[in-house]
Amino acid sequence: MLPHWNKNEAKKWPLGKHLPPGDIGANFYPELGPYSSSDASVVNTHMKQIHSAGVGVLAVSWYPPGEADDDGIPLDNLMPLILDSAHAHGIKATGLISFFPEPLADLGHSTINFCSWTGQFCFFFNSNAYYTLQPDYQTELKGQNLPVFYIYDSYQVPSSEWAAVLKPGAPLTLRDTRYDGIFLGLYLSPEDEVKILDASFDGFYTYFAANEFTKGSSWTNWKTMAEFAKHNNLLFVPSIGPGYVDTRIRPWNAQTERKRDHGNYFRRAFEAAIDAGAKYISITSFNEWHEGTQVEPAIPKETERFKYEDYQPHQPDFYLNLLKTLVDQFSKAQK
Repeated sequence: MLPHWNKNEAKKWPLGKHLPPGDIGANFYPELGPYSSSDASVVNTHMKQIHSAGVGVLAVSWYPPGEADDDGIPLDNLMPLILDSAHAHGIKATGLISFFPEPLADLGHSTINFCSWTGQFCFFFNSNAYYTLQPDYQTELKGQNLPVFYIYDSYQVPSSEWAAVLKPGAPLTLRDTRYDGIFLGLYLSPEDEVKILDASFDGFYTYFAANEFTKGSSWTNWKTMAEFAKHNNLLFVPSIGPGYVDTRIRPWNAQTERKRDHGNYFRRAFEAAIDAGAKYISITSFNEWHEGTQVEPAIPKETERFKYEDYQPHQPDFYLNLLKTLVDQFSKAQK
């Protein structure tokens, strides 16, 4: 359980750890039970499910070396397994780089680290499964296919530092090098628009599945954000989800919960993205169980301590089937 950032508020809420298999840090319970994403059979099952839902690309959370939770399994050892399985099922993969900068001792500290991490991550570009995009929205890059990166918490680094690696001609620029790519920053509010432009990002995404949690994740703002992106030759990628609930790990965060409403919340989010004219949509998420945004199959389960939520009266694979329907509607809207 994660403590509230306010020490006085934190005193009001329980702390501790969950003890699987009966007690897990999630409000829903997976059909597969508690599992490891290093298990090849689990990865293959996931790829089958993702493919069945009509999803073409998955974004894999990737942490710089030494930054991830220490579970004894380096993520770089898992990426080949994920990429190979994705390729076998006709799916592409990209990276969602969780960027947690160290305190800036001097200008360029974080960006030098980012260049180093990008260099390490580029090892995976050679895989046939890695997702590349022809950036036809930027004429100077037209005709080139470049690897796509989602950058999480990009706003924590000053725009001037991002520009040092993303702006053409800058001292540390990645542009026109083997590490060049389509870099998507995280959009939280309209104040980020200037930052995204100054940083020379290629576009932006919204990540959060909770409508109105941020201005960027608010469905009513997406048309305006799409217009901003189009005017500035940027890629606009709104993120949608089936719902949100994380009170098993953040018991103080009930106000952020978004009810699934038997799939209607998911439908409304998709409709908002389509109405905004989005050409790409990201789904938060396939299996972020801790925050209750998963579309992976869940089952009813009750213990002495807790009754988990589920998809009833629908089947465990309800959200995979619904996602396939919504993906088909989105594809038709693009024609």
